[in-house]
Amino acid sequence: MSADTRREKAAHIRHLLDTEGENVRENASHFNENRYDAIDEFDEYEELRTTVREIKEDAIERLPELIETVTESVEANGGHVYLAEDAADANQYIENVVGDAETLVKSKSMTTEEIDVNEQLETAGVDVYETDLGEFVLQVADENPSHIVGPSIHKSRAGIAELFNEQFDPEETLETPEELTEFARDYLGERIRDADVGMTGANFVVADSGTITLVTNEGNARKSAVTPDTHVAVAGVEKLIPTLSDLQPFVELIARSATGQPITQYVTMLSPPVETPTLDFDEPDTPLSESDGDREFHLVLLDNGRTAMREDDQLRETLYCIRCGACANSCANFQHVGGHAFGGETYSGGIATGWEAGVHGQDSAAEFNDLCTGCSRCVNNCPVKIDIPWINEVVRDRINHNESTEFDFLVEGLTPDEEPGGVDLQKRFFGNYADLAKVGSATAPLSNWIAGTAPARALMERVLGIDRRRSLPEFERETLRKWFDARGGSRVSPADADREAMLYPDAYTNYIEVERGKAAVRVLEALGVAVEVPDVASSGRAPLSQGMLATAERHAHDAYADLAEHIDAGRDIVIIEPSDLAMFAGEYEKFLPDRSAERLDDNSYEIMEYVYGLLENGGSSGKLPAGDGERVAYHSHCQQRTLGLEAHTVAVLEDRGYDVLTSETECCGMAGSFGYKREYYELSMDVGSELEAQFQDEEARDRTVVASGTSCLEQLDSLLERPSRHPVQLIDPDR
Repeated sequence: MSADTRREKAAHIRHLLDTEGENVRENASHFNENRYDAIDEFDEYEELRTTVREIKEDAIERLPELIETVTESVEANGGHVYLAEDAADANQYIENVVGDAETLVKSKSMTTEEIDVNEQLETAGVDVYETDLGEFVLQVADENPSHIVGPSIHKSRAGIAELFNEQFDPEETLETPEELTEFARDYLGERIRDADVGMTGANFVVADSGTITLVTNEGNARKSAVTPDTHVAVAGVEKLIPTLSDLQPFVELIARSATGQPITQYVTMLSPPVETPTLDFDEPDTPLSESDGDREFHLVLLDNGRTAMREDDQLRETLYCIRCGACANSCANFQHVGGHAFGGETYSGGIATGWEAGVHGQDSAAEFNDLCTGCSRCVNNCPVKIDIPWINEVVRDRINHNESTEFDFLVEGLTPDEEPGGVDLQKRFFGNYADLAKVGSATAPLSNWIAGTAPARALMERVLGIDRRRSLPEFERETLRKWFDARGGSRVSPADADREAMLYPDAYTNYIEVERGKAAVRVLEALGVAVEVPDVASSGRAPLSQGMLATAERHAHDAYADLAEHIDAGRDIVIIEPSDLAMFAGEYEKFLPDRSAERLDDNSYEIMEYVYGLLENGGSSGKLPAGDGERVAYHSHCQQRTLGLEAHTVAVLEDRGYDVLTSETECCGMAGSFGYKREYYELSMDVGSELEAQFQDEEARDRTVVASGTSCLEQLDSLLERPSRHPVQLIDPDR
């Protein structure tokens, strides 16, 4: 990516933050908080997640069979099924069905957005009306959806009122939500009554009965399906589920995951063509028995790349998506900038990378793929358990391999990674950070001085896209390992120890945040643990985050080879950096044999989790310094929360007498290298502003700031005037 492209992308994000950010943040956060509440009250949530995952896996595996089944079912009901190869094929079929119709009303459907059916029909002379309120607003405004569930969440009530008043010039000025909704209801009601054709999507299509299920909060989808005598339903082939009995768990989960409702206002199940006669609104006194009952139904099943996605081991999981938007609502970046930045031609949010790469191609996914920082918050929030960050990393890797830069000749074969030429220099720089840190430490303090000069910062910004407003970490000349060796190793011998542990010297702890590493060693020793700090390969988190999968895999194998001997020797693996622990607990199952990944996962612990375990199993907390009521503001790392490890830190600190206030903000906005990048610096700071506000309010402004992740600490240091530290430093016997 060139410097000009980075500038343009930064300007686009800055514009969206200024114009749409407030509305997107309010609405997406509202959805997300409601979802948390709904799930807390729903005991069957995890059980049903497993159930729907199994149903989707089975349905996608049997997809050709289900297409045959639904074709037979719909035709037996008197309808028609058309399997469209792509968007052009689908649109041609729909245009033929619509024929000389003058008007068509539509319900909300991302699949019809995907094929641009409105534009196709309007070119053919058909007046198309969106009947979903959000979609209607966007049709009037001539804008694209910013969210797959709430398409107009970026618009304010006042903005919509101004739009309607300007476009429709009503007798009475529209202002309140009630007035706007009533106007839209009356306006669209007339269009539905007069429409020649109704078009809907389908949340689910039951193969063995040909039943179309519409899950909505507005009645216009149902009206669009049954009022005109011709109904066209457009659905991706992945919407098929085998039987009606499979439907219930999806209905239980989709509304809770999308908007936090136990169930939507309308759940419409139709096995069209329906038998009820159509109504002639011009002759309301005519008995229904005399009305025309000749109805027509067409189910258009869209492939458009889905068969290829099904055959792609890495993208196949995307087809399990039920389009609830939970991945978007739970994503900090999305909450702040919305789908007009975090989205492609059709789809938005975390899962959009898979969809866009599959149905529109990698170029569309490349426009926003980097906005997924791999924090993994969406994984626990996805009702179908899709590993969304992994899909993003895989697509990023594929995009990397398609790129080429003017500097390829400088790096080809000379970099320590496994990537071919063409990888963006910025990604290669951050992906090889462990090697860079090694050099930076060996040449400190000169390396720190050079990196801090104005010419160096300007060069780094232009060539590597590192924003000059972001402070750079400073390398320590004496690494954690050198310090540990210089003191003669562990002060607790294995013979005298209650346990043995290997403290994992991640690149940040070993070369930059050395003091937290020293504190961890002293804490473990105080609790009777014999410690080792060996030379171990980096985890591969850095290259993984840049989509450099071959390099990440090589790191995984190297790291496991180094760590296995310690596991064999009965040592626990203790990790300070949560993102490395998440790597061992999650991504390594993609790189290593199952048994190796399981062994490492089973024997690895986050430092404060490990201390908690020691204390719970007889360790004497009195050997650690008391907090004496010191007030602490604590922010845990995204991946630490995903792994369910935040509580251990709080418990240990409270046990030692600290008064702990935990942050309500789930993400600090830094996300590793993300906050350093020129194009994302302002978004990073905007996300961090929520944490800044909480830690600056009256309840927190005088508290000691602690955070578990390296990037969290860096972001807090840039947001606050007081320093931050790792929680293990609060219980350091040498404090």
